[in-house]
Amino acid sequence: MPLYEYVCEDCRGPFEKLVARWGDAVQCPGCGSASVEKQLSTFAVSASSSGPAMSMDGAGCGASACGQGACGSGACGLPD
Repeated sequence: MPLYEYVCEDCRGPFEKLVARWGDAVQCPGCGSASVEKQLSTFAVSASSSGPAMSMDGAGCGASACGQGACGSGACGLPD
């Protein structure tokens, strides 16, 4: 089930809700209003690595500069 973020249009209270299906009715847990607005959610990913540090010798992504294999998956957090 996805977790969505909402803001109540009546009391302006923000809240999160696990929703089973798209289009399910959602009510504000604070005031009970059904006048809610779904928010554009963002997320952050944090990871630690025990692998080797990236070489700063000018070999950017695409050259396996970090030693972790081929680049190009779109998930690389290293600078280009």
